[in-house]
Amino acid sequence: MNVAIRRAEPDDADFLVGLMTDDDVEPYMAVVRPRDRDGMLAEIERSQAEPEEFGRFVIEVDGERAGLMGFEIANRRSRIANLGSLAVHPDYRGRRLADEAAQQFQRHLLFDLGFHRLQLEIYGFNERAQRHAERAGFIREGVRRKAYWRNDEWVDGVIYGLVREDLED
Repeated sequence: MNVAIRRAEPDDADFLVGLMTDDDVEPYMAVVRPRDRDGMLAEIERSQAEPEEFGRFVIEVDGERAGLMGFEIANRRSRIANLGSLAVHPDYRGRRLADEAAQQFQRHLLFDLGFHRLQLEIYGFNERAQRHAERAGFIREGVRRKAYWRNDEWVDGVIYGLVREDLED
């Protein structure tokens, strides 16, 4: 199984919208993420226009689209990126391909784009994503208690971080 990541292109939009609206994916994604073609194309365009500030990447397995991941600059001076939009199509789950893709993504952001810190926040009910974050090397840093209204209830946000030195050790 060959796992690779690449920056999203406009012809990926329909796959990405289908992924974001899949019944097994949508409940776990941030409400602010686009779920329509125009919104997804706008994100892809921004990713291409501002490659060091914003990114939407496609995860591929043996050349086939399998998922999505993204980042956005959080603090330019301190070189911090917020990660998000990690989604793997249900047909590709259970193979730990998200772990490999996440590690490739980490190296790209830290070593190619020069970020120092990567951070992400996961809904407290998304235990699968929390296990993935820890397998991928992220350190659990804290919890925002009942921070988000999601699925008709207040839910926690679990915060994870990774710094360049974590990969250099």
